[in-house]
Amino acid sequence: MVDAISTTMPPPTEAQDLPVAVIGAGPVGLAAAAHLLERGLTPLVLEAGADVGAAIRTWGHTRLFSPWQYNIDAAAARLLRTTGWTEPQARILPTGTELVDQYLEPLAAATALAEYVRTDSQVIAVTRSGMDKTRTTGRADAPFLIRIQHTNGNVVDRLARAVIDASGTWTRPNPLGQAGLEAPGEAEAIAAGHITAVLPDVAGGDRQRFAGRHVLVVGAGHSAANTLLELGSLAEDEPDTRISWAVRSADVSSVYGGEGRDELAARGALGTRLRRLVAAGIIEVHTSFTITSFTSTEHGFSVHASTPAGEQTLAADLVVPATGFRPDLGILSELRLELDPAVDAPRQLGPLIDPEFHSCGSVAPHGEKMLAHPEPGFYIVGMKSYGRAPTFLMATGYEQVRSIAAALAGDQAAADAVQLDLPETGVCSTDLGGSCDLPVTGPADEADSAAQGCCAPVSAAAGPGAGERRLGSHTELSSTAGGRCG
Repeated sequence: MVDAISTTMPPPTEAQDLPVAVIGAGPVGLAAAAHLLERGLTPLVLEAGADVGAAIRTWGHTRLFSPWQYNIDAAAARLLRTTGWTEPQARILPTGTELVDQYLEPLAAATALAEYVRTDSQVIAVTRSGMDKTRTTGRADAPFLIRIQHTNGNVVDRLARAVIDASGTWTRPNPLGQAGLEAPGEAEAIAAGHITAVLPDVAGGDRQRFAGRHVLVVGAGHSAANTLLELGSLAEDEPDTRISWAVRSADVSSVYGGEGRDELAARGALGTRLRRLVAAGIIEVHTSFTITSFTSTEHGFSVHASTPAGEQTLAADLVVPATGFRPDLGILSELRLELDPAVDAPRQLGPLIDPEFHSCGSVAPHGEKMLAHPEPGFYIVGMKSYGRAPTFLMATGYEQVRSIAAALAGDQAAADAVQLDLPETGVCSTDLGGSCDLPVTGPADEADSAAQGCCAPVSAAAGPGAGERRLGSHTELSSTAGGRCG
């Protein structure tokens, strides 16, 4: 409930004197702030949670499959080193909690950045000051107006010269029903506790909730794989624990990924371990399983689905959702966006990441030009830039914001010199039947990379400052992937 709207909004001023608003204080949002500071620009980081990295805290028990060397942004590291920060060992795999404790919190607390970070600041709308979506005259010169709500109900408006939306998708999990809709009874099942949160702490705080129960995991990405492996370990100690795995596809082989061919060993091992549990019969697989409804009676909880063999009812105690996420675009309804109609990503990026045609652990390097919208000065970055597409790479987000910061500072040459170095997943298929195991030759600017799709070269021609950037691959904290990549 909104108690009041503040009248303390700063008076209109020249747009260049205003800060660049960054929505979200996760890894990509804080990296954006670090790059803006290096460029002499003033950031304003707005985090909905009580602390930075609030979304990551909810799955902090999960260990990432990429080591520290791939999880730290270059500009953020340079800023941290001025504080006497002890850099984590490069080859160690951190948990989500360790990522926050050892990286995000020290970064946000650094003297150079701390004054620009605002927690308990949920952005509920972004628009142009003095004009709605329909107004064109003078639009590009008008500052952005960001409406912010605090947990006490107070609402304030802030002005900004540009906006970088790095708010992620964690708060918007996809429903379990068919055709992108909630299944009948789904909301009631969530309220009754039959459907859990994504990535529950099976081996820790939630152990007793799962021990000895029949658990159905729904989804075909890294989130599902992580939960299934934890349940498999639990079943070794609690033999009465029963595990079922349901996917909409006809088989689950794509979930196993590159296994031994994956350059990130932990990511490859994820698929290998999962395949062995299925082969051993510890996990019962239900393919071509489209959930149509949930029912709860005095006799138990049931999941109803459509399958090639007809309607099927599966009795379960708990359902763990792992079907991916979608962006919250409601807060942007007064902006002029140009989105891919299939995946809700920026229009130029969408075809490169659409999982129906691309199944890949990486995407061609892309920066400010590919992320631009008809609304000048507004960008969606990080996991949210992938819309409904899965398997976002954190390092991709770091390069996105480096490029955008350069463009906002007027250095278009550096903005265009996108460069990315990503470990291979070991698998990569496209609608053309290609493979990233085979080299692709030719120029690697943004236009050519887009045309070549996910199997394009991963490094663009070096530009100003490009030589000092080396970025690595990492599925967005390994928890947000809900799709078909390895």
